[in-house]
Amino acid sequence: MPRMSTKRFDYAKGIYYFNIKNGFNSNITIKRIKKEEAVHTFQSYQRKKKVCEWLGKWDGKKFIEDNFEKVAS
Repeated sequence: MPRMSTKRFDYAKGIYYFNIKNGFNSNITIKRIKKEEAVHTFQSYQRKKKVCEWLGKWDGKKFIEDNFEKVAS
């Protein structure tokens, strides 16, 4: 059985990211440039009852704005 890579890309600085859990040990990482678009897309996945994990905005070393409730307000 082929082994799946967990991350096939590098995060870009200043971009918002979140994960959608897709089955057993599988995540789809979604990125959006604008905060409003990221929040809207994240909320639409939540409305569809998807299991989502907000990562936040990548600053080059770590995720900032990683609390979705604060970002969405």
